[in-house]
Amino acid sequence: MNQSVDIRIQERLQRFGFRLGKGGVHAARTIMTAELHSLLTYVNDPKATVADYKRAVEQDNCLGKRSAVSRNLTYRHLTELYGLSSECPIFRIFSFFWNRQPESRNLLALLISYARDALLRAGAPIILAQPAGTIFNRETLEKKLDDLQQGRFSKATLTSVSQNISSSFTQSGHLHGRIKKTRTRPQVSPGAVSYALFLSFLQGARGENIFTSEYVALLDCSVAQAMECAEEASRRGWIVFKRVGKVVEVVFPNLLTPLEVEWLREQN
Repeated sequence: MNQSVDIRIQERLQRFGFRLGKGGVHAARTIMTAELHSLLTYVNDPKATVADYKRAVEQDNCLGKRSAVSRNLTYRHLTELYGLSSECPIFRIFSFFWNRQPESRNLLALLISYARDALLRAGAPIILAQPAGTIFNRETLEKKLDDLQQGRFSKATLTSVSQNISSSFTQSGHLHGRIKKTRTRPQVSPGAVSYALFLSFLQGARGENIFTSEYVALLDCSVAQAMECAEEASRRGWIVFKRVGKVVEVVFPNLLTPLEVEWLREQN
């Protein structure tokens, strides 16, 4: 891919709400599912704006933080992870599935955070590579993160980042335990698979390749399992999934606005 095309794709992804920088909230926090649940329950409006969420956290103190500084930091971290606006396309579609399949919520949170947090993206392959049933070794995660970004983090920061990443994957169901963590498999559902396919579609995946994308891999399920969930989501009218032999098509006519469809056409 030449540099000009790569820049155009990056600009398109940023329009949809992806964050492509090197940093991330996981330097200080996790995916914060408890706070997210409380905030979205309090606001509970699919058309809510950035100002609505900011007011809920900072003025109404819906999360029960003790100080203005804590409220401000919490709002900032949640905004960086999730977008928190109906004008952010990937947050709007995240909200669509959040409201329709509550059992998917922590996986949905992991998926959108992965699209917006580079540190989480860096740590994910290390955790996913461990077989189910094995004991998770946080020191291995620290070492590999240090190898990826040599000299960027102090030892204390590496430990904090690794703890936060492992906590996020505990919240999503990929790890189990508090101090001694065991690798587990999360419970996938049509909502989580649909959202993973949607994010993959925005990145350009099509046909069978959409089921082998990094977002579907993040769910830690088989292709067959993902296709079963896609079929169920299609029956519910959330997505359109068609399969004839080895020919696969997944589209999202009920999720994208005309302007967003035009953005995708520009890509092609």
